[in-house]
Amino acid sequence: MEKWKRNLFICCIASFITSIGMSQMQPILPLYVHEMGIEDPSDVARWSGLIFGANFISLAIFSPIWGRLSDKYGRKPMVLRASAALGTVMILLGFAQSVHQLLLLRLMQGSLSGFQAAAIPLIASETPKKHSGWAMGMFFTAQVSGGLLGPVFGGWLAEVIGIRHSFWFIGSCCLLGFCALTQLHETFRPSPIAATLTLRESFARLPHRTAVLGLFLTTVLLHFSLTCISPILTVYIQEITPDSEHIALISGAVFSSSGLASMLFASRLGNLADRISSQYVLGGCLLLAGLVSIPQGLVTAPWQLALLRFVHGIAIAGLMPSCNNLIRMLTPPESLGRIYGFNQSSQFIGMFTGAFFGGSIAAEIGISHLFFIVAALLLLNAGWVYWNLIHRLQAAPQE
Repeated sequence: MEKWKRNLFICCIASFITSIGMSQMQPILPLYVHEMGIEDPSDVARWSGLIFGANFISLAIFSPIWGRLSDKYGRKPMVLRASAALGTVMILLGFAQSVHQLLLLRLMQGSLSGFQAAAIPLIASETPKKHSGWAMGMFFTAQVSGGLLGPVFGGWLAEVIGIRHSFWFIGSCCLLGFCALTQLHETFRPSPIAATLTLRESFARLPHRTAVLGLFLTTVLLHFSLTCISPILTVYIQEITPDSEHIALISGAVFSSSGLASMLFASRLGNLADRISSQYVLGGCLLLAGLVSIPQGLVTAPWQLALLRFVHGIAIAGLMPSCNNLIRMLTPPESLGRIYGFNQSSQFIGMFTGAFFGGSIAAEIGISHLFFIVAALLLLNAGWVYWNLIHRLQAAPQE
């Protein structure tokens, strides 16, 4: 097996395990908080949200820092550091005795880990450019697959061995992933000059600075559009099926339809991006996501919403891999880690703002109208991609 393919395979396995570890907390965290002595349901909800979101805040702050260090010391050391930190903190979560310790550990997890942010620059720099779209799609598939299975696996594991033991088990799996990641092969050699560049100098050296900054904004809007809808999707389903006795089951199916589509189509769209260029896939998927968001605000039955969310998931499957691939093509190799770090920060900013503002906006104007706002943002973003990436950069080298 070629070395870049072996790297991709190892990173995909590690990403799958990592995504399971990160997402398995969702169904069991409120139960764990209650186990810590928090009795009032509103306090349980408040602490659960704070503890779960703390990880994303620290990730947004520290991703660019670790990205700069990957440019200075290499990508592989950062991947190993992230996987080891994640496994260690996961195990420590199983020893927590209070919600304050949980909060501190989640902040520590985001500050020290960030495996996805560390692995993407390594895959990007080690994969031949003619295969980079497919490679990004495969990595995204592994990430989405772990995210889909994580909540189910976490809930089952907590039932079988208990909540604390489930953290120990997942943490041990992450440390096994660390052992596999030691076999990664890296050809990147850090540039002493690039390592000393200030933030302003790094951005000044970008040949297409406006395009890269626009891709950061695309990442923010994409994750804002996802996380402003996800927390209230169950409430929306209750609105359109008020008499149903199976809201939880229906909601789970609707949620899964989008993730399933992304899992099935990410590598295919990545392969398409290698053939026709990532900016075309990015623009087309933004257009599709925007258009399919409009009827989601008009549905009258859950099956209609599930079908539309499936199509929406196909669009999402092409967005993040295309963004990552375009950043790779538009960024000098010596600055790739830092720029990817900022893109990861953009992702977490979008997730945090979407989760924070989505419910408030929906409360003011209604959930159905929130879909229309999301559609407008995505369609405007598609227009920006056309003018700045397809129209202006179509002559840019893609090798």
